[in-house]
Amino acid sequence: MRRKLVVGNWKLHGSTARNEALLLQFQDGRLADGIDVAVCPPFTYLQQAVGLLAESGVSVGAQDVSAFHRGAYTGEISGEMLVDLGCSCVIVGHSERRSLFGDTDPVVARKVVAALETGLTPILCVGETQSQRESGLAEQVVAAQLESVMACVDVNRLDHMVVAYEPIWAIGTGLTATPEQAQVMHVFIRRFIESTGADGQSIRILYGGSVNSANAASLFDECDIDGALVGGASLDFESFRAICAAASGVVRQGDLRRV
Repeated sequence: MRRKLVVGNWKLHGSTARNEALLLQFQDGRLADGIDVAVCPPFTYLQQAVGLLAESGVSVGAQDVSAFHRGAYTGEISGEMLVDLGCSCVIVGHSERRSLFGDTDPVVARKVVAALETGLTPILCVGETQSQRESGLAEQVVAAQLESVMACVDVNRLDHMVVAYEPIWAIGTGLTATPEQAQVMHVFIRRFIESTGADGQSIRILYGGSVNSANAASLFDECDIDGALVGGASLDFESFRAICAAASGVVRQGDLRRV
């Protein structure tokens, strides 16, 4: 069975002093008790996070990765560079990257391939806007986002990925999909993955969208929600710890590999 995973996405937040104060609280191992936990700081703080979390059981990931491995691509950060720093995972295709910085489905697919080729676990984000949901297009939009990636990735490598369903209308708005709404989409995603010939039961699918200490447990009670991609709440230790505790309370037996 699938092991729960909770990932903190710090987005454009942090300073050396603030990060140290937060990450020192992670070091006693309480967060990673029976689950997998990762934090994704901005690029400039990855090395600091790797050093402070070395003995904590908490993995470090990045918020984005270049589609290119090396070359004349000013400002880009490659997967090889992230691995060299000690990262084990990377968020790819977050809705903010798609809407604000022009990451199209084909670009996201190339980034997923680049991450896999360098040994990183890509956390592929998919999700619909409120207007798309209200128009009955949510599944169609998510399917297109998944198909773009799966057309580029060998079916035997899909179980090295994580998928994060993040309804765009619930990100940073205080709105959250009900557990039932999230479960329906998670089932759709899992069945879509299985339609490609992959083992959909082995792939972890996270929920992202205003996850907090008050709603985490009810989300994790749904059998196809395998954890969370957490935004603002990951910047507060007590809130993040409560979310991790909720995940630990319903952990399923499975392998012990880190992301």
